[in-house]
Amino acid sequence: MTADGPMAQARRYLAGLGLPDRDLGELPSSARRFRDGAQYRVEIPSVEGPGPLRAVIEAAGERELRVHRISQGSGMMLLTDDEIADMVALGREHGIEVCLFVGPRAAWDVGVQATAPAGRVAAGSLRGADQLAYGVEDVLRGCRLGVRSILVADTGQLWVLGRMKRAGDLPGDLEIKISISLPVTNPATARLVEDLGATTVNLPIDLSLAQIAAIRQAVEVPLDLYVEGADDFGGTVRYYEVPELVRVAAPVHLKFTVRNAPGIYPSGEHLAGLAVASARERVRRAAIGTALLRRYYPGAVASD
Repeated sequence: MTADGPMAQARRYLAGLGLPDRDLGELPSSARRFRDGAQYRVEIPSVEGPGPLRAVIEAAGERELRVHRISQGSGMMLLTDDEIADMVALGREHGIEVCLFVGPRAAWDVGVQATAPAGRVAAGSLRGADQLAYGVEDVLRGCRLGVRSILVADTGQLWVLGRMKRAGDLPGDLEIKISISLPVTNPATARLVEDLGATTVNLPIDLSLAQIAAIRQAVEVPLDLYVEGADDFGGTVRYYEVPELVRVAAPVHLKFTVRNAPGIYPSGEHLAGLAVASARERVRRAAIGTALLRRYYPGAVASD
């Protein structure tokens, strides 16, 4: 780009804010790392209760796969106290971060906009002050039960939780993960959620490597990237990109869900068999992805 070329003023302004002024097509290697020096970790999403979590642990043991984090989508409000405590205990026993979604979210509220084609972007938001209070209470309850990682999809709630954490009203070691339902599609949005208190950010499934590289340049927090995405988010399959995803986006959580699978949100005993089978297959997909990573980027460093 020339200094007086097209959009030069706009690009200079972005650069002046410390943001990349273009997508990084040269795909620079990221020098950032997790606190332990690792480049990547493995996350299994949509682990909806103690049963699916046990299935993940069992399947990971069978495949000699290190799972670092599991995340859940139905929300803490649909788990009993005993179920939350059980998941937290299992996570501690096996060294797995247990990340639980907060509730209640617009898609399950009384509003209709989130169900309309043009209104789906609002599905993860909290509608009104009461819903915001419910969402904060969900986090307070979870923290009392030992939860130290939560999944957030509302910008206002993120602002509140970030301030609560800085004030000491939430645990200082609480991980605040941004959901894919809160679209972080460019470097400025990534910087915004980081400033508000996000400690790990899930990017949309369809960003190019150059776009991901630009976002990585703008923030320090770990990024979460789907290698295989669910059908309702577009269903991308990016296994051969795993080595470049790790090299460019580190520190990164590699996430593996399953295409061509029924939805399980909100989950419960009526879907127990499906939730367990889906969890086991996600582990299998993760084993495929990490094997490919070892084959084509043998120097990539994983967390212990």
